[in-house]
Amino acid sequence: MPDVSERRPPSCAWRSGALREPLTRPPAAMGAGASAISALLCGAGAAALLLRWRGRSGLRRELAEAGRRRQLALGRMEKAAARFREQNPDVDADSILSLSLVELSEKLRDGSLSPDWVFYTYMDKALQVTKEINCVTDYLQESESQLRQMKRQEKKDLLYGVPVSIKDSINCQGHDSTLGFAKRLNQPAAEDCVLVQVLKRQGALPFVKTNVPQSLLSYDCSNLIFGQTVNPLDHTKTPGGSSGGEGALISSGGTILGIGTDIGGSLRIPAAFCGICSLKATGGRLSKKGVVSSIPGQKSALVGVGPMARDVDSLALCMRALLCDDMFRLDPTVLPVPFNEEVFSSSRPLRVGYYDTDSFTMPGPSMRRAVLETKQLLENAGHTLVPFKPCRIEYFMFDISVRGLFADGCTTFLDRFKGEQEDPNIKQLLLLCKAPGWLRTLLSWIVKPIVPRLANVLRNMNERSVKELWKLHCEIEEYRREFIAEWRKLDLDVMLCPVVGPAFQIGFPGKLSVAASYTILYNYLDFPAGVVPVTTVTKEDEEELKTYRGHYNDWWDKVFVKAIRGGVGLPVAVQCVALPWQEELCLRFMKEVETLTQRKQRNL
Repeated sequence: MPDVSERRPPSCAWRSGALREPLTRPPAAMGAGASAISALLCGAGAAALLLRWRGRSGLRRELAEAGRRRQLALGRMEKAAARFREQNPDVDADSILSLSLVELSEKLRDGSLSPDWVFYTYMDKALQVTKEINCVTDYLQESESQLRQMKRQEKKDLLYGVPVSIKDSINCQGHDSTLGFAKRLNQPAAEDCVLVQVLKRQGALPFVKTNVPQSLLSYDCSNLIFGQTVNPLDHTKTPGGSSGGEGALISSGGTILGIGTDIGGSLRIPAAFCGICSLKATGGRLSKKGVVSSIPGQKSALVGVGPMARDVDSLALCMRALLCDDMFRLDPTVLPVPFNEEVFSSSRPLRVGYYDTDSFTMPGPSMRRAVLETKQLLENAGHTLVPFKPCRIEYFMFDISVRGLFADGCTTFLDRFKGEQEDPNIKQLLLLCKAPGWLRTLLSWIVKPIVPRLANVLRNMNERSVKELWKLHCEIEEYRREFIAEWRKLDLDVMLCPVVGPAFQIGFPGKLSVAASYTILYNYLDFPAGVVPVTTVTKEDEEELKTYRGHYNDWWDKVFVKAIRGGVGLPVAVQCVALPWQEELCLRFMKEVETLTQRKQRNL
């Protein structure tokens, strides 16, 4: 490669002092060489621009084709639903949609309700809903043939005839699991994931897939293939994510049961934002075989899967159905322990730890009130409430959480975006991920006096050696032991704590990754955790928000206020937590919270 000085105009070279010797090459040769290099550079630049244009043009065609296929799928749904309505004009859709899952299941199994009526009623409702809030991404047309086959069988299992929606990232045979990426289009799954197989064996009818944010690593719900899903309770708000399509569809009555995944709150945050219930199971309690991950190979924050529904009894029924011999046989890595009815149905008083702030993300007025009012209800019902303080939360959020997700310097996460257009709602995270390690270190040093939390995030996103990663895994285990030791010291059964809410304005989750602190903690600890809606935002909460300062009074605290502003009337939930493998106890606690809350609301 020629010396750089040879490509500079002589005057610049002499002025810079770069040349000590007179040029020996003839001026004509110099001019010809410079022209050739310029031509090569221009040609390379033009080729790069052409390739980029062709890539973007191809991407646009793929997105357009995906949109066309989606419309065809929804069109098939519409024709099937219309045909059924014409043939069965006397079906009372409202009475079917008003039933709880437990009631619906009983009527389907005892024969007092036709599976056809239920299936096509929910199909029709899902279509109406998705036209308003854009939550359904694909129709699983094979569900119709499955329905016909199921009706010929004598055995009626727990979920016989129950329509179920499935999150985009959960494999269904013959359908894409896109994660919001164009490159994953036209790559249909070779087989159903284990959870879908078990649902079908239990008589359930998976019939639609639902929307997610691009990459899943966000609690908004938007991508360039399927667009933005909005909250059914307020279309200016997000339904949450990454199981946002599920939360929105269930909340608006388009399905009675959904299955999602959770790596930092992806089941719990959408449930809280949409006013429904969800359960994130312990990492090894339900099979994850055939579930596509946002960061393949990342093992620090454990992914949980679980159900979403309108009430706690529905979650319990789903867990009963899933924790069966079929799942234990199909995935031997799952703990082969069936649902413990005795624990779930127990009525003994509980010893409940609680906290209304983690001292990292200051809860909004409605979040704190939700916890304190629930605490009072539990105490009045005879349970013992014990204050609890999460240990070393700053250390956890920065030195464990950020380092764990991005121990490879973000390269695996960024690989997902190669050749992709980026959804605007995730660009802030991508900006941090794309910065070179040296730049992140420099920026961390510069912003530390102004925004110390951002400085700590930047510092911990850099690549780690294998030895450092192993050390981090040891630190995670030690933190888990420390947390459990404090739990045991206080002799707790369960934990009551906040979950972020109410629903954020669309676009704000991408600016507030740190607000997931209340939920991501239990992915690293690998504790089962669920959410139950307990109240709604009041005018007093909104007024109190005007004086909110946050624990740090930094940029993130100020953005948090903007994100939740204008939430009067929106649901607010609490989070219920148990120790690993104690899903039944977690559900029992959730049921107690739900029962006491509903009793209070009836008495108002």
